[in-house]
Amino acid sequence: MGLIERILNFMGVKPVRRALVDSDVIEEALEIAKKSHPHEFVALLEGKQEGDALHITGLIFLPSRTSDEGAVMDVLMLPPFTGTVGSVHSHPGPSNLPSGADMQFFSKNGLFHMIISYPYSMDTVAAYTREGVPVDFQVVEPDDNLS
Repeated sequence: MGLIERILNFMGVKPVRRALVDSDVIEEALEIAKKSHPHEFVALLEGKQEGDALHITGLIFLPSRTSDEGAVMDVLMLPPFTGTVGSVHSHPGPSNLPSGADMQFFSKNGLFHMIISYPYSMDTVAAYTREGVPVDFQVVEPDDNLS
């Protein structure tokens, strides 16, 4: 168990066993990825822990710079207490595997991260933990009962 996990355990935060993403969030991310092509796009994921589930409910956009080689977000512009739980960004190529820069960003910015690769469909979305371990997620309607 790492330091972060020990601190969360001490604070009484339950481990996340599943990730749920509202359908409108994933649809918006896919649409923005398509419109941004051939450049990358990047956004933060807003959500909260509900029992053993991490529920992604929105996107947060901060000032950023994007190109066909990468995206850089100014996370220092993030207002406190926003409920960010991770990130989503696109890769203009066919790979949705995290790069070294992605891994560094993941480790410092939340629990759950998504990469959408070209051609930007549900089949090209991959999700990862802060350590870069692939993780499954479920798309849900925003008003689904999560229990």
